[in-house]
Amino acid sequence: MLRVMILIAAILAGGSLRAEPLQWQGEWPETNFKNSLVLDWSEIRSGGPPKDGIPALDMPTFVAVSQGQEIGPREPVIAVEIKGQVPRAYPLRYLIWHEIINDQIGALPIAVTYCPLCNSAMSFDRRVAGWTLSFGVTGKLRHSDMVMYDRETQSWWQQAIGQAIVGRLAGAELTPLPSWMESWQSFSKRNPHGLVMAEPDYPRAYGRNPYRGYDSSAWPFLYSGEPPPHGIEPLARVLRVGARAWPLSRLAKAGELREAGIVIRWSSGQASALDTASLSRGREVGTIRVSDTAGQDLPHDLLFAFAFHAFWPQGKWMLGQD
Repeated sequence: MLRVMILIAAILAGGSLRAEPLQWQGEWPETNFKNSLVLDWSEIRSGGPPKDGIPALDMPTFVAVSQGQEIGPREPVIAVEIKGQVPRAYPLRYLIWHEIINDQIGALPIAVTYCPLCNSAMSFDRRVAGWTLSFGVTGKLRHSDMVMYDRETQSWWQQAIGQAIVGRLAGAELTPLPSWMESWQSFSKRNPHGLVMAEPDYPRAYGRNPYRGYDSSAWPFLYSGEPPPHGIEPLARVLRVGARAWPLSRLAKAGELREAGIVIRWSSGQASALDTASLSRGREVGTIRVSDTAGQDLPHDLLFAFAFHAFWPQGKWMLGQD
């Protein structure tokens, strides 16, 4: 069943989706719900699918960039470029259906994640607290952001912040890795000898957007928190670096900014994955690259404004008015 159909069913279910940890024990018998950072359990809602109803992928197959002809030039991919390793592209045409990819680049175990409801695309080192973890999708949402789980301890993790919020590892944090969304054309031009993830062997309409028109919505799905301040629309994209957020509209107008000790560059050519039915035909959102003043890529995210406000309520909004 298409995720959009599940979302509609979840909306119709309404209040019955509120969190009740005692009811979840049957589905999650190995999760220690008593060890939790969550103060208000009503923040966690069922998004519709059950545990692993959205199947995460493990150790995907890759092909040469020259074999990625099915990907549209403006389609977004998540680029991961590790020093000494061949650059890899993870197309959103796959991540929008699977949300988590457990991979390994050289000796580095990584998780590439994407939450369509927050537009949050974060990559992490999967090693933490002496464990090398692998992640799956709980089917739960907190502030409309995906709640992941690790298969080793059954702890729950908040995708946007990379922190365990429930279970044995509650309080542990994943190390974010530099990665970014860019167009397939941009990645393949810069990395003609790079690798791109091959199409998974699942019955999914890869290349189609099950969230058609979502980033033009007036309000996020199953979000009951405050709207962002300064009159910023809840589903406006913002660049997050640490606890600071820059509106994408400001970055697109400037082209390049040097603020807070970092360098931010915007370039055109990337389509929104959450606009039209086809990922390759979405409206222009452009590509953001973030580096320090020495040119080293920095971990960052390009998420919706409501999610930044929800997880960084005391964060600083970089509006260019200071």
